[in-house]
Amino acid sequence: MGRTFGTILALLLAMLLALVAGPAAARTPGSNDPPGSHAIHFDCLAYGSLETTITQVAADPSRWHCGPQRPNLFPDKVFLRFDVHPGGPIPHVFVTRRSALGELSLQVVDADGTTRSSRMNYAAVEPANLGYAFKAPLPPTNASTRHVYAAIALPTQRIMIERAIVAPGGPGDNPRSLPALLLVAGISGMLLMPMIFNLAFYRVLRERFVLWHAAMCFTILIQLLTTSGILMQLMDIPANAISLLAIMGYSAFTSTAGMFAYSYLEPGKLHPRLRALLPWAALWALVAGMLHGLFPFALRPIQSDLYYAAFAPILLLFIAGLIDSLRRGSRAAKFQLVGWVPLLLLGAVRLVSNLLPFGPATDALELFYVAILCDVLATTAGVADRFMTIRRERDRAETQVRVMENISERDALTGLLNRRAIEPRFGELHAEGFETLAVLDLDHFKLINDDFGHAMGDAVLKAAAEAMAPGADTLAMRLGGEEFLLLLRGKDAIARAERRRQAISARVAKEVEGLDRPVTASMGVVTIPLEAMPDALFADLYARADRLLYEAKQAGRNRMVNERITAFAPHRGDRRRGDRRRAPRAA
Repeated sequence: MGRTFGTILALLLAMLLALVAGPAAARTPGSNDPPGSHAIHFDCLAYGSLETTITQVAADPSRWHCGPQRPNLFPDKVFLRFDVHPGGPIPHVFVTRRSALGELSLQVVDADGTTRSSRMNYAAVEPANLGYAFKAPLPPTNASTRHVYAAIALPTQRIMIERAIVAPGGPGDNPRSLPALLLVAGISGMLLMPMIFNLAFYRVLRERFVLWHAAMCFTILIQLLTTSGILMQLMDIPANAISLLAIMGYSAFTSTAGMFAYSYLEPGKLHPRLRALLPWAALWALVAGMLHGLFPFALRPIQSDLYYAAFAPILLLFIAGLIDSLRRGSRAAKFQLVGWVPLLLLGAVRLVSNLLPFGPATDALELFYVAILCDVLATTAGVADRFMTIRRERDRAETQVRVMENISERDALTGLLNRRAIEPRFGELHAEGFETLAVLDLDHFKLINDDFGHAMGDAVLKAAAEAMAPGADTLAMRLGGEEFLLLLRGKDAIARAERRRQAISARVAKEVEGLDRPVTASMGVVTIPLEAMPDALFADLYARADRLLYEAKQAGRNRMVNERITAFAPHRGDRRRGDRRRAPRAA
């Protein structure tokens, strides 16, 4: 398990070191641009107040800061300058990562000094056709345009400044974006299958982790549709609504992932304190997302950092929970390891890139798509595996129940059925033709126990049980002590019962050595045709057969007394085993 822990840490550290080691390369103009889009990255930036205009900043070269640098969010307005080279592509749109802002001002300057300007608030910008970005049309540009200025009032995230470009068209206008769009669409389609399977599994399992996995897949689907731009292809949604949906979608995904782990990991395979923290982490993720999405300008310069920092304890909890469950031998955690390592890397990259005081911020969308694919495949396989495990456990439990029921319905000494096995089912058996009930009692059995011991008595009982010869048309049971019961069907039922009674003496003599006396049995037999009494109760018939057994004993033992009932009106006293003074009325 130490090797697993080391592997997780090594992967996290490798990704973080790679991120920290290359901040300059990541900030190189054009390095983050869509391939083939002819995008122009900003060359310089400046800062000012809300009242500062682009014209004022453009006229003062001392205010511009050029070269790789970390944008500062504390000023109320950030100015960007894009230099357009003669003969190069003519930009028509401003594009950047989607994030809340107060107002966007754009200005183009031609070689002769002519300027054209436009202004819009965040609700007026358009979502980009592909990717987690928005675009705004530039004022009219032409071949003589030399500079494009953008002023972002109240920016809320560094990444929207670092990824700002001007281009002939948005990222979605690039033909090379089609494969990426198809890939994301394929992953989105894959998410529908586990959602459907989860609903089907829940009807069988009734396990909460199945519903949480369906909810997690749904939140992943929302994330994919919003960050990839597919949702904008399907409906017209304002950019600010898309931003809120993406923020809440990511928080909801983190929340449902925590609740999925809470209900998915096997009992005893996660430390109780860690398990107890998961629902609180899920709630915290939702609260952080709501605060950040609904109040984007509260504590604006540091709110983005606070938002990402809020997920740091959740990330650590997930890592600790995964390691602990693996250490405890959790089978479910092995699937979580495959699905969660890329997600943990994604969370670490986003945290570090947004919180460290150097290097560019990144949302790591490429890693996000890889992580989502791994998570969907791994957790779906894990849910299916858990489904099979639970099903096997339930099958074993049902088998054990059947075995225990079978044991509880069998006499431990003789192996015959007991009264519990017959009485509840007597109505069904009677309807199936078992109309003859016989009660047998071994004669003078107490003397055998007194003279030869209980071991000899047990041997006699076993031999008598073998003489009962149960079969398809004969059910035999031991009622207790030396008393047995036969339930028979067929026209020769009484004759077969008598043969079994007589066979007891021969079977005991053959099987039991050292017994110096014959063992006989007395029997009372009653036959009740179904048509005569379709609602016959076991207790009523047993009481009548027991009364006939008593008559056989009174007549000298070692004999059978039988009676066929055509109408039956039991007396209340017959329901008691010991009341032999009253007989049922027979006609």
